[in-house]
Amino acid sequence: MTKHYDTAIIGSGQAAPALSVALAKRGENVALIEGAQLGGSCVNAGCTPTKTLRKSARVAHMARRAADFGVQTGEVTVDFAAAMARMRDRVDTARRGLNAWLKRTKKVDIIKGWGAFEGRDGDKFVLTAGVTRLTADKVYINTGTRAFTPPVRGLDSVAHLDNVGLLGLTELPRHLIIVGGSYIGLEMGQIFRRLGADVTIINSAPRVAMREDADVSRIIQDIFEDEGVTIVNDATIAKVEPSRHGVTLIMTDGFSFEGSHLLFATGRSANSDGLNLGSVGVQTDERGFIRADVQLETNVPGIWALGDINARGAFTHTSYHDHEIVLANADENAGPLHQWKDADQRPTTYAMFTDPPLGRVGMSLADAQKAANDGRSILVAEMAMADISRAKEEGETTGLIRLIVDGETEQFLGATVFGIAGDEIIAVLSNYMATSASYRFMQQALPVHPTVAELLPTLLSNLKPLAAK
Repeated sequence: MTKHYDTAIIGSGQAAPALSVALAKRGENVALIEGAQLGGSCVNAGCTPTKTLRKSARVAHMARRAADFGVQTGEVTVDFAAAMARMRDRVDTARRGLNAWLKRTKKVDIIKGWGAFEGRDGDKFVLTAGVTRLTADKVYINTGTRAFTPPVRGLDSVAHLDNVGLLGLTELPRHLIIVGGSYIGLEMGQIFRRLGADVTIINSAPRVAMREDADVSRIIQDIFEDEGVTIVNDATIAKVEPSRHGVTLIMTDGFSFEGSHLLFATGRSANSDGLNLGSVGVQTDERGFIRADVQLETNVPGIWALGDINARGAFTHTSYHDHEIVLANADENAGPLHQWKDADQRPTTYAMFTDPPLGRVGMSLADAQKAANDGRSILVAEMAMADISRAKEEGETTGLIRLIVDGETEQFLGATVFGIAGDEIIAVLSNYMATSASYRFMQQALPVHPTVAELLPTLLSNLKPLAAK
């Protein structure tokens, strides 16, 4: 028997559970289809496990710094198995909570199996999920991405890891070689170095974190090298081969690196290849990401793409925000203040959870410079974390704050907060940007002392025009 639903959601990433519950509360019958574990990458192999493991790594790092704060300790050792067990317990707890929430929600059916389209039956979409066949009036796709491993000569002869495999390790790597100098590679490199592994990062780009401003990249590299991480930029792998102790990477310049474990952190691939999108005519780009408009609807009316799969931001918070956009567009009474109804209106906002963390929203300094070169009035203010009292009191003075403002509208265009609490402070600026208010109102705010964020109003008094180059 083929059951019909008002809505089917394929994949249970960050958008899907909240969307399922919200639609069910509106009276819709919802099928939530998941072929693996509920919660998608965030709960199972992303935010939840990595931030849990990051905490263990940070505690170890701070324990090693204890003497800086007048605290004496013995030798600091890490019980890797215990740290990984703590991580797995947190993941299991999060997944159980999500499962319980969905199961107690009336009108939501969790269907186990890999979801795919099977064409149309009149106005209905026909889908399969394992042995289950169903129809739906509307479909939301929230299938996310998976790790991309580039073709490398000899790779089929050596064991190698992606982010999922790395988190499944039961023993600490002796020497972890990471291919990729962007966010995942940097976060995992610092974590595993602090847990006790030797770490080498092989980066094909001229500098790490290429999306960031050059000065930020330099600070990141300095931090990592101070902690004993080896970073090799502008590096190209000629081939890999097994060695007595694990794996050897042979570079095009003749240098080689030997490690016990090899991790590829080289980008993501779209999980669209198993959806049979052609049966209903949904279009993708050349990389398999689903094309969606500013309301996140595909070229096929009644089918939406949410989260990483739509290539509008590979972040958990973007996926969650996507579900709010489609809910607002589906409710004529929501009003413009309920939620942005246009995905292009929101600035890119994210954090890199190195230690210290990097928070970013909107324009970088490089973006601002291009705008100034094009004749736009741009104001910039900066302050080093080393000049902020709270950072000095905490003994965490690495990094900077950078604010970018439109000289004519007085609205924020972007910000970088790299340093202590940068991942939290960036939300102050992102939230403020959503109001489209002049920066002058923030100048009038009464901040709490002593904090890092208290310097935002003061820093705005130092805005200066960015000259064209």
